[in-house]
Amino acid sequence: MTSNISSPAFLDSSRPDTPDLVVPQGVVPFYLDQRPVRGRLVRPSVLTDTLLTRHDNPDAVLQLAGEALALVAALASSLKFHGSFSLQAKGDGPVSLLVADCTDSGALRFHARSDDEQVAALLRTTPNPTAGELLGKGYIAFSVDQGPDTDIHQGIVEMTGESLSDMATHYFATSEQHACWVRLFCGKTEQGWRAGALVMEKIATAGGIETTLSAEQGDDAWETATTLATTLSAREVLDDRLSSADLLYRLFHAEGLIVGQPRALAFGCRCSRARLSGLLETFSLDDLDHMAKEGTISMNCSFCNHSFHFQRDEISGKVA
Repeated sequence: MTSNISSPAFLDSSRPDTPDLVVPQGVVPFYLDQRPVRGRLVRPSVLTDTLLTRHDNPDAVLQLAGEALALVAALASSLKFHGSFSLQAKGDGPVSLLVADCTDSGALRFHARSDDEQVAALLRTTPNPTAGELLGKGYIAFSVDQGPDTDIHQGIVEMTGESLSDMATHYFATSEQHACWVRLFCGKTEQGWRAGALVMEKIATAGGIETTLSAEQGDDAWETATTLATTLSAREVLDDRLSSADLLYRLFHAEGLIVGQPRALAFGCRCSRARLSGLLETFSLDDLDHMAKEGTISMNCSFCNHSFHFQRDEISGKVA
């Protein structure tokens, strides 16, 4: 069988039954008028629970994944690109791999590879492990992939810090070399898993125009903004009853707050039967025979946890 893997995903009638879920105001951008500060408040709301509960990772791992999803949503929404923006953390800890990505249209997905025994052992001594304890030593990479016709833009740094917020801040300080303030949130509420992020950048202009502030005044404005941002609590961010506009007003109403156009976030796995079939076609006949169990080849998407099943005689494979 030869599959047309170039067909758009929405034309693939054999895509898995995954949620058609969109959060219209998942990302709210803002800036502070006449101050060198811009930022994004990310709150995926019910989408967080939908994404996380499709996986059977321990809660500590899912909490870390929720923070990663909020982070990539915040960073992707600040860029002009067509494709996907991803975070990849690879270490020697109980969570050996964490991947989260967000497309230019706000489609989110993640994958975490963890050793349940190692996670359980860590939890016995440390009930609330940090990202550093879960991931161990390794690297964190941020990548922009705009398709096969363009080079992947990637920045990689050593994981430094105890929280994912610390690691992201370290990345911006060393790789991008500009001030960035990051706070990430994730936890279980009565409504299920919720996550959020508040990310701010110190920029050269104020609200898109040249600022009249001196360098010292700009530094003071940035310090004021970050000090106010620290007062935002997890309880507020994870509470669906509070709007993002209200939260930003509480923080920055005295600092010339201007809220931009909100952006949507959505369930975003891009797997499909057609795509996986095309992948199987690249294997040799012997490899396909070894994959088949009682005449069936099974593949599981690590992002949405959906299983695909192919009859061995459907796949032609490569002749050696």
